[in-house]
Amino acid sequence: MISLRSAHGHNGRSGNARPAKARLLPVLGFRFYAGSLEGAARTVILRALSGEGGYACLTGVHGITTARRDPDHHRALSGAWLNFPDGMPVAWRQRVGGVPGAERVGGPDLMPKVVDLGQPYGLRHFLMGSTEEVLDRLNRTLLGRFPAAQVVGTLSPPFREMSADEPAAMSRTIAAARPHVVWVGLGAPKQDLWMHRHGVSLAPALCLGVGAAFDFIAGTKTRAPAWMRRSGMEWMYRVAQEPRRLAPRYLQSNSRFIADNTVDLARRLRGDREPVEEEIEELVQ
Repeated sequence: MISLRSAHGHNGRSGNARPAKARLLPVLGFRFYAGSLEGAARTVILRALSGEGGYACLTGVHGITTARRDPDHHRALSGAWLNFPDGMPVAWRQRVGGVPGAERVGGPDLMPKVVDLGQPYGLRHFLMGSTEEVLDRLNRTLLGRFPAAQVVGTLSPPFREMSADEPAAMSRTIAAARPHVVWVGLGAPKQDLWMHRHGVSLAPALCLGVGAAFDFIAGTKTRAPAWMRRSGMEWMYRVAQEPRRLAPRYLQSNSRFIADNTVDLARRLRGDREPVEEEIEELVQ
């Protein structure tokens, strides 16, 4: 039995739980959680309350294909405590790889689930990214849905090139609030690179990069219908909203993901490489 009283020494309602094992399965060389959305949330809560810090990337087809060709982004995903499959094609790839129950773990779904399930443990949250207006709406939305949640601070970074001293000052501001979880909404790959560079200075807090989740939860942007998300067609909805910016990106990344997986699966069928499964603890009440 593991007591999940706050690892930072904060007061809050105590929670007692025991750990269970969740599965990890690599996708194109990156270590990914493979399981349900609720299991992912419980895994995050257990890690956040452990005080071990680190960061987690929520990434999909575009993030994986970019990281395979960009050394800095590759180091960011490889250095993460965990990556979560933010895209149905990644979850489908995990199902083919031997985890039939693998689900998509998107930021707009994981964030409210963690906030909700973290309430009995006094989980403390910090919101970093986007604009002050979005952060204010997001804060009010979360507290409206989850009255026992604790949002201990928000920070909107400057929308310009930062000076040499500003990143350290931001880290000090966040650390002073003593959060368990720092939600980072800077968009990928920027948020992954930021967490890789600054996550250590925020320990024992756990950082999670959730991209556009801030806007979707706050209601400042409209998310694709559920049926499109389940069928892996959310990218089409986003392209329709921002065709000039997103159409080339998705065309290129989707094509590369299909090609890379075709080569990877062919190698596995020949026995050249075997998938390496791991286990990680998740929270069981």
